[in-house]
This record gives sequence, structure tokens and C-alpha cells, in this order.
Amino acid sequence: MFRFALPLVLGLVSCGTPPATDVSSVAADSAVAPASAEALTSAQVYATAENTEMRLADGGRLDFEAANQPLETEVAIFVNPNKKFQTFLGIGGAITDASAEVFSQMSPAKQEALLKAYYGEEGIGYTIIRTSIHSCDFGLGSHTYIEEGDAELETFSIAPDTVKRIPMIQRAAEMVGEDLVFYASPWSPPAFMKTNNNMLYGGSLLPEFYGAWAQYFVKFIEAYEAQGLPVWGVTIQNEPMAVQRWESCIYTAEQERDFLKYHLGPAMDAAGYGDKNIVVWDHNRDLITHRANTIFEDSVAASYAWGTGFHWYETWTGGLPKYDNLKLIQESFPDKKLMFTEGCQEGFDSDHYERWSNAERYGNSMINDFNSGTVGWTDWNILLNEGGGPNHVQNFCFAPIHGDTQTDELILTPTYYYIGHFSKFIEPGARRVSTATSRSTLESTTFENPSGEKVTVVMNRTDEPMDYALIVGDQQVKASILPHAMQTLVY
Repeated sequence: MFRFALPLVLGLVSCGTPPATDVSSVAADSAVAPASAEALTSAQVYATAENTEMRLADGGRLDFEAANQPLETEVAIFVNPNKKFQTFLGIGGAITDASAEVFSQMSPAKQEALLKAYYGEEGIGYTIIRTSIHSCDFGLGSHTYIEEGDAELETFSIAPDTVKRIPMIQRAAEMVGEDLVFYASPWSPPAFMKTNNNMLYGGSLLPEFYGAWAQYFVKFIEAYEAQGLPVWGVTIQNEPMAVQRWESCIYTAEQERDFLKYHLGPAMDAAGYGDKNIVVWDHNRDLITHRANTIFEDSVAASYAWGTGFHWYETWTGGLPKYDNLKLIQESFPDKKLMFTEGCQEGFDSDHYERWSNAERYGNSMINDFNSGTVGWTDWNILLNEGGGPNHVQNFCFAPIHGDTQTDELILTPTYYYIGHFSKFIEPGARRVSTATSRSTLESTTFENPSGEKVTVVMNRTDEPMDYALIVGDQQVKASILPHAMQTLVY
């Protein structure tokens, strides 16, 4: 069953009008017993809507009845419980040096409240944690785990991470328990290993350091697991086709394939880490098919790869997100998984914590990514400060929760609640169920939890309320959704 909420009484605040009913209102007696498509009784509704006090609010029960053939003038969501697809891995976000820095500046009560909001029984059920291998832009500066020039890795030490980052991850991991999926990504090798002799501004890994860099991954896993953090896997390179003013490194498709095939894969096997998952690409949906084709068409390289990671920043171009590219990869390489590894709303502005379009960007991506075959979804920083940082190159962004270090407040944005409409109710091991809408104005996806309980998420991005029928097999419930709203129906 999904996680029921207990009161969040430790000072969490939501910008704007505080919700009258939020995650704290989802009481244990509102559970809906698992039911088959042949014997559905009722659906419990939870809702979040703009210009209301509803935040994961109890929207009441709807009774199932025999389904009618809908008219073309009516709006319907069709769920076929007999058609099931990928198995759900989880949802979560990144604990970066920036998140850990802000966390360290909050009071103990607010630290506990933040962790409970994401990982606790009363929170939204995060199970995935991503972190960086040494530094990324979200932190106070650049660092590595070795002294510059140490190609033998004799000085390797994760000591910088043990001060703030690892303690925060440990506390979160303890709350998640056995469902934890913890993985890491590098933004750049050490400067001396690169063509530009700089961790920033792109550059590429020099061929003579391929072996040393592969061993760096191995040492990272060894060191983090010695801290009691089981590593699920790694991605090869964060955004391998982006020259950034922060830590970055370029790999062509062929370079990434060969690094995996001849160095990283064999090094992981030799170290006894053949069970760790290696994720390729870790960049946007635009060039993703070329990367997958190049790596997965090579049988040896493919044998080391779990699947493909991706981000959403191709939408900077103003075009539609390339969800079709995900479907092409799923069709071409059905044995390889898809995982969303990063996304955030850029251009931080503290006057717009309540910007509803931020949340709707998440809802649109999550629904369409899952409907395209994605098994796991990872947000970027779980916590940033009142300035959208810290970030050592001033690349400030939004997070679902911001910590105001001046007032010791936690600010829950609409994005937090929109993510919660998925992560609070869909359990690891769930199977996606065939779901289609009769109007493009509604977006929807459905999962069936291991218990048999089904979870349908519905989003309305229009300015108008909408009546619709949720038709599950030969039964239906009649529902209504407010403008700019998200609903979760559990039945």
C-alpha cells in the first residue's frame, strides 16, 4: 500500500496560501482495498490545484459503476488492466554538496522535517538518491578525491564528502530502507586527465587516463560502501555533449562506448562489482537515440550497460520534449532500461516559489516519460537555499523544497506536491498499466502496485475545469478535475 501521512508539524511552510489539507491529512482509514478490474468498488481521490488550498488533499471517494460507451463529446481516460509494461524502480532526487550545505545550516528540527517530507512515512515516498562523484556546479567549489597529477590514485580519499554530504545521505538512506536506489555521476575527471587541463569548460578524457579513470569509479564505490551506503550503480558522464562553464567533459558516442567496453565494464567486473548498474548517456532526449544505437549495437559494450539515463533540458529550444525518442529506444532495445536522471526549473527567482508552470513541467515529463517506458525518475537537488544555490558558478535553479537559511523555514513549492502525486502512491515493483486519454487536454498514467492496488495520475493544464470518466475495463467512475490541477486516484 502507499505511504499514509502523519502530521508534518515541524515548521514546513508552503509559499502563498497555506494548504488546509496537505500530506498530513491523508489518514490511514482512507485506504482502498486492492480490487480486481472485475470487482472494483470505489476510488480514493487526492488532489492539488492552483488558486486553492488543496495540496495532496483528500478529494473523497468515487464509486465504480458499469461503464458506458462514451460519446465523442465526452472526456474519458481508458485503463486496460490486462496490458502491463515496465516495472517501476522508484522516484527521488539528488543530494548534492549544495543540498548538504543548506541542510547543515538548518536547525535540527527543520533537518528532520526535510528528511521526513521526502523519505518518511508522512512524506512523499522518495526511494532514489543520486549524488556526484566529487564536485559539480552545485557546491561551494571544485574538488576531486586525489591530489592533482596522481594517476596511480594513491591519495584517493572521499574525506571532503564525509563532512556534510555523506551524513545527510546516510540519514536519508536509513529512512528509505531496503527500497533504496543510490547511484552516482561524475561531472568531470580531474583536470590533469583532460585535454583542456581544466575541470570546467568541457574538454575530453585523455586516452592514456581511461584506465585510471575507470579505477576511480571502483574506488568511489569501495569508499562509499565502506560508509554503509550500498551503491546501486553509476552513470558514465553527466551531460557528455555539453561544454559548460562548470565541471563538464565531452564524450562522443564512440568514446563512451569504448570507455565502457574496454575500461569501465572490465574494471567493475575485476573488482567484483559486476552486479552494479552502469547507465549510459545521462543527457537530454534530443541525441539519445544515436547514443543508444552506438553503444547497444556493440554486444560487448551492451553487456555492461543497464540502460540509458536522460535529462529534459532539450526543451530550452522551445520545441516539444522528445518523448518519441524514448519510445524508439524502448522498441529497439527492450532489454535496456530508461531512467530520468536529472531535471530542474532553471532561472531561479525567489518571488516565484509558487510558479505553477514549474510543477506542470514536472507533471508533463513524469507522465510522458513513464508512458514511454521509463522505470525510474530522479529530480535534481532536493534542497536549495533562498537564492537557488549555493552554486559556485551562479547557475541558480529551483528545487521542490527551499530552505531559507535566514529564517530557518522550509518552503514547499507546488512541484513538491506534483511529484508526490506519483512518488507517494506508486511503489517499487509496480507495473505500468495501459492508459489513454480521449483528449490531449488531460494527461494520465497508471501503475498497479504489487498488492494489486492501482494508481492513476491525471493532470489538467488548462484554464478550465473538466469532467471525465475513468474507465477501467468494463467499469467506470465519473470524476471532475479543477483547472491547473493534479489528481491521484487509488483503487
